[in-house]
Amino acid sequence: MLDIEMVKQFYAAYSSKISTVRGTLKRPLTYAEKILFTHLYDEASLKPLKRGADYADFRPNRVAMQDATAQMALLQFMNAGREHVAVPASVHCDHLIRADEGAKDDLGVACKENKEVYDFLRSASNKYGIGFWGPGAGIIHQVVLENYAFPGGMMIGTDSHTPNAGGLGMAAIGVGGADAVDVLTGQPWELRMPRIIGVHLHGQLQGWAAPKDVILTILGLLTTKGGTNAIMEYFGEGTKSLSTTGKATICNMGAELGATCSLFPYDDNADEYLCQTGREQVAAMARQHAADLRADADVELQPEMYYDQVIDLDLSKIEPHLNGPFTPDAATSISQMREKGPANDYPMNVEVALIGSCTNSSYQDLSRAASVARQALALHLKVKAQLIVCPGSEQIRCTAERDGILDDFRAIGAVVMANACGPCIGQWKRHTDDNTRKNAIVTSFNRNFRRRADGNPNTYAFIGSPEMTVALALAGKLDFNPATDKLTNEEGKEVMLKEPQGFVFPPQGFTCGKEGDAITTLEQEGLFVPPTDQHTDAPVVIAPGSKRLQRLEPFAAWDGNDLVDMPLLIKVKGKCTTDHISMAGPWLRFRGHLQNISDNLLMGAVNAFNDESNNVKDQIDGQYKAVSAAAKDYKVHNMGSIIVAEDNYGEGSSREHAAMEPRFLNVKVVLAKSFARIHETNLKKQGMLALTFANKDDYDKVQEDDRISVTGLKAFAPGKSLTVTLTHKDGTSDSFEALHTYNQIQIEWFKAGSALNNLLRS
Repeated sequence: MLDIEMVKQFYAAYSSKISTVRGTLKRPLTYAEKILFTHLYDEASLKPLKRGADYADFRPNRVAMQDATAQMALLQFMNAGREHVAVPASVHCDHLIRADEGAKDDLGVACKENKEVYDFLRSASNKYGIGFWGPGAGIIHQVVLENYAFPGGMMIGTDSHTPNAGGLGMAAIGVGGADAVDVLTGQPWELRMPRIIGVHLHGQLQGWAAPKDVILTILGLLTTKGGTNAIMEYFGEGTKSLSTTGKATICNMGAELGATCSLFPYDDNADEYLCQTGREQVAAMARQHAADLRADADVELQPEMYYDQVIDLDLSKIEPHLNGPFTPDAATSISQMREKGPANDYPMNVEVALIGSCTNSSYQDLSRAASVARQALALHLKVKAQLIVCPGSEQIRCTAERDGILDDFRAIGAVVMANACGPCIGQWKRHTDDNTRKNAIVTSFNRNFRRRADGNPNTYAFIGSPEMTVALALAGKLDFNPATDKLTNEEGKEVMLKEPQGFVFPPQGFTCGKEGDAITTLEQEGLFVPPTDQHTDAPVVIAPGSKRLQRLEPFAAWDGNDLVDMPLLIKVKGKCTTDHISMAGPWLRFRGHLQNISDNLLMGAVNAFNDESNNVKDQIDGQYKAVSAAAKDYKVHNMGSIIVAEDNYGEGSSREHAAMEPRFLNVKVVLAKSFARIHETNLKKQGMLALTFANKDDYDKVQEDDRISVTGLKAFAPGKSLTVTLTHKDGTSDSFEALHTYNQIQIEWFKAGSALNNLLRS
């Protein structure tokens, strides 16, 4: 078992730590508090911490990195001067594989096209003692759940869907690469103490409803901002009716709420999952601490006293949902789609149905969806939409292949892609007659931002469960409700689909196709390279003249002066996710080359002054041009610039490129109505100013030709506001207050030019 000694050490000290925490706080504890307080960096610093206000330093058990974000994380780690990672860590090659023809062909193309990136990641992992999962091994979060996650632990990962591991009771938190460097170098990892939202589940899912529909329902209740700086903690009898992978799906999409992470308590389902995935030792240790791998009994009896907010959900009343388009919190139950679709001018024909991603690619997911495919074959139904399936890991793929599940999909015309993110992260070579045409797709993914899957701004993407995705592929209509509606088969007969059925675990157990455990098999096939401390003198491979990899130069330190007369780079209108700031898809190939990827800066953001994307006024020459081109012009003229934005700026992925690109192009400040948690931290880590309007209406005062000053920096201090002055083209000006959430150490990051610079000073 991987990292078993670390897990043993953790459980050996867990109960005594919980007793100390309970004695200090003198009250019952939520499960989230148990994990947070037992992972404090300095146990002597234990004291009550105010949620939503106090910062604390933590010591996570491990770090996980996917290939697109690992490049920048490891490039930063290389500058930290360490010979070996301080905690167990892993790199997973899952984001750079483009879905096109099918698994075998696509994997071959990916290995050829991405060779220099894979060589870099493999060599850096070898040198620094990091486990390396090669292309084809699987999607990071499914592989982590199968091999690394354990109840009560804490992990950070350079991907926003790291919280997937909460399905196994682990506090798993998405971060940027600079945060990962903190943990990899043995430094304290800082986090503002989250609020805790308790979600009381009772009842049991019925009919076509799936765990996916639980989180889709909650998204409709809370929106994409509702979980910001909060942990979602699930409790109640209803949790016992959900499988571990079903819980992981719910935790995974907690990221869409903006939640720090999500947690389910340890139970018999978690115990069985550990055993079925070859971790009986971990299960035995967890059993001994079962009472402390959940909230205390008094918390569950009086949740309003211990949670900052309580949501009550009866699982038996949850309906299948289709959330979208363009945002995952646009919640619509399938029974409402017939009315809502035409009323909102949705394209009602489903053209493509996609199953997979880190959210829904487990054995149970594929098993239930395949039961619908088998029915279609028996009922002589043909799919009316293209059907694409992406298994979550090589273990899942191999087991599903053995059990005939993948053949069930192929029998109705599905294409099975590689064990990778594929279309979910925009790595999809979609075969279409017009990639600008208005159309609808249905996915079991977690995000559906405009342009995300296929680059087409007019693709209306809707999120549902895997089983609903297959049903809608058969119907070809968004408003098909399999619980009530009939389909006409090839013989002209009306038929109905029955409720999906599936196995939580494969009846014959998991397999990787060869004798021996999965890890040994993956090693033999070259898909997994275990960590070692024997190669610290080995070189890190960066191809000469590479256009995909570039060693990092430290950012400049603050010069000690206020920021005066900066031109406005862009005033962003409406939603601005990290997809808008730093697009994925084809741009993933530059994730290790800061200069090249900076060409995509804010190309998806809408300019408030002309309602156009990637078209802003350059105040130096008066010409309209790409955002990155204007920023480069200001940089050449030694001018800093500023970005102004609306609410929840930086929602979505953990990609720190969305912070590093503006920093590289000499943007000094992002002034927004509010920030998403991860992005705000990423900006701080890279030495930028992340400020918010004290009065959100001041956003309206910003004009296209403004020169903008931020003053008060010489007295920059926690809780002390700064002043923003707008000097308008007509000579008039406006001044207003800007707020920040910087603590003293974060102010030192700003002064040093970045958190990494500050680390190197120490």
